[in-house]
Amino acid sequence: MKILSFFIKKPVNFLLLAIPLFMLAEILHWGELWVFISSALSMVPLAGFIGESTEVLAVYSGPRIGGLLNATLGNAAELIITIVAIKAGLLELVKASITGSILGNVLLVMGMAMLLGGFRNGVQRFDRYHASRNAILLVLAVIAMIIPSVLSGSIGPDTSPRVEALSLGVALIMIVLYALGIFYSFRMQDGPLSARTRNQAAKNRKEASSTNGQTNDDQEHPSHAPHWSLRTSLIVLAISTFGVVIVSEVLVGTIEPVVSSLGLSEFFLGVILIPIIGNVAEHLVAVKVAIDNKMDLSVEIATASSLQIALFVAPVLVFVSLLMGNPLQLIFNQFELLGLIVGIVIAAMVSFDGESNWLEGAELLAVYLILGLAFLLLPV
Repeated sequence: MKILSFFIKKPVNFLLLAIPLFMLAEILHWGELWVFISSALSMVPLAGFIGESTEVLAVYSGPRIGGLLNATLGNAAELIITIVAIKAGLLELVKASITGSILGNVLLVMGMAMLLGGFRNGVQRFDRYHASRNAILLVLAVIAMIIPSVLSGSIGPDTSPRVEALSLGVALIMIVLYALGIFYSFRMQDGPLSARTRNQAAKNRKEASSTNGQTNDDQEHPSHAPHWSLRTSLIVLAISTFGVVIVSEVLVGTIEPVVSSLGLSEFFLGVILIPIIGNVAEHLVAVKVAIDNKMDLSVEIATASSLQIALFVAPVLVFVSLLMGNPLQLIFNQFELLGLIVGIVIAAMVSFDGESNWLEGAELLAVYLILGLAFLLLPV
């Protein structure tokens, strides 16, 4: 019964069944396409468990340390995938994945959340001040990506030391800006605690207080599943991270054969498919809470994840790639820059008034679909 409730509570957990399928496809040599599909499906629940265990650890460790955990491990699955891709020399895939993650959060996730939440609840409101602050940070992050991309051609070839110095300098400034954002959260909110973690903490306090005076009816119909213990959270985090590393190795290894067999571009896989694979569990949470009329939490999940990718993951990958002997530079192509500018501008315009409705959600989704169609039709 517990196993059944485990799957019913989170239908995405059914994708755990893809793990043995992935292992069979790899061992029995079913072909790169089957290995790619099964490994991609396996990645979804594993990435979800990393995020969930991180949130639980954040609740146990308190607001300050918990906020730092969310600030560093919130996109751990995608960070692992991109590091494996750097090791394999797929640098263009990595940059496309960075772009796709940002666009996926501010257009696909926020658009779907506003569309379904608006249909269910009408006009929804969220913290205008907080959303505006995050939107400004996203604009600054995109500016930091545009400057080296546009000016590098005037400075020298992509492999020149001057261009490398520009990329490293911008990456360092972006990390400093991210750290300043965390410090600001410490001062203003008693720690950089995400809305999702605050929601989890409030739920745990409610569970704890209700347990003391729980009636028989409450015991028969508990409102929430039992919380993970600290030990369980650490074990789940370790196992999930190890699983993501193993699956990422196989997934990345099948990309080039799959690109050739399907006629898709490596850019399309990076900008659309890879970000969805690594973040679909968190995407579903953002949409679900919007339907439950918790728009503050939904917008926070989408924008905080985008900020983490832009200001933390991307610059960290620059330094990691340098240590791996395969330098990644913050120089994006014209398609990526166009997508980032369009996506961030429309998302900022939608969020500045602190209100959302289903039409605004449809507009965000329309921009994402238009960009996706254009990326799909790009020559291989």
